[in-house]
Amino acid sequence: MTIYNFSAGPAVLPKEVLQRAAAEMLDWHGSGMSVMEMSHRGPEFISIAQKAEADLRQLLAIPDDYEVLFLQGGATGENAFVPMNLLGDRQVIDFVNTGEWSKKSIQEAKKYARVNIAASSEDRNFTYVPARETWKLSPDAAYVHICSNETIGGVEYHFTPDVGDVPLVADMSSHFLSRPVDVSRYGVIYAGAQKNAGCAGLTIVIVRKDLLDRALPITPSAFHWKQQAQADSMLNTPPTYAIYIAGLVFEWLLAQGGLAQIEKRNIAKAKLLYDYLDSTAFYINPVRREDRSRMNVPFRTRDERLDAEFIKGAEARGLLQLKGHRSVGGMRASLYNAMPIEGVQTLVDYMREFERRFG
Repeated sequence: MTIYNFSAGPAVLPKEVLQRAAAEMLDWHGSGMSVMEMSHRGPEFISIAQKAEADLRQLLAIPDDYEVLFLQGGATGENAFVPMNLLGDRQVIDFVNTGEWSKKSIQEAKKYARVNIAASSEDRNFTYVPARETWKLSPDAAYVHICSNETIGGVEYHFTPDVGDVPLVADMSSHFLSRPVDVSRYGVIYAGAQKNAGCAGLTIVIVRKDLLDRALPITPSAFHWKQQAQADSMLNTPPTYAIYIAGLVFEWLLAQGGLAQIEKRNIAKAKLLYDYLDSTAFYINPVRREDRSRMNVPFRTRDERLDAEFIKGAEARGLLQLKGHRSVGGMRASLYNAMPIEGVQTLVDYMREFERRFG
């Protein structure tokens, strides 16, 4: 039986990446060492980190005036480190609240600054992205923060909002590297790697260089972007093995034709599942169509008592990790880059079968 892992993260990795990591586990390129054993100061690992950064820069066409940092702490850690690094002498941060991860960012930022909720979709249970013309931005904000894909609610920005000269900061964790992005439109992009970029333990921060002099004095050295940039992300011991795995994922993405090709696949996978959801009244997806996430698709049956039975039957067919987040229930299928379209088709086939039995 083929297993398809629909986990929201840590998530499915390309089989080729896992096979290569396995082959190199005991001896990386004749070094006699596993990457897990290497000094982060040694030439072997430095070459791994440098290639990973170069490949990421190529994938996203990252301009030269941006630093790429390989850090720890996850996107949740960056909820604190972003205000620490960007507030400077400003007192207010603008947020657009589109769901659970936006709310977590807002709560953390309140420890360091005054928060202005420029727009929110809470009025409709976080099922859409507020139109840009409705945002009420502060003239003196340090930055504007968005979560450009809400993993739990399945809401995605399909546009880059124009916020003028104020830096735009985006938590892109759950759709990072799923499509091309114009990095120059953002002041900061950050993402946990464990969705589309690798395994848990690595956080990627892409920051415009002119923003590196804003850090508060309380900012810890290990999470001080300027200090880490000056140290090539090695001020302290970085998550070496997670960087290595991310580098293999970057190579795999380039071999697939880059992010433009990956986006085409992701559109096709999402369309397959959403088209079926739209064709039946048995299942419900609450998100406004134009704001639906390609990566994370929440759904439930019309009779919530059937949800547990659905998940049980899915697991018996090798369709794993479909249970929705504990805060919302139901089901959720995460269709990250490494999920093949065959997995989505198998899910849709099972959904049809389940509907025939219980509909």
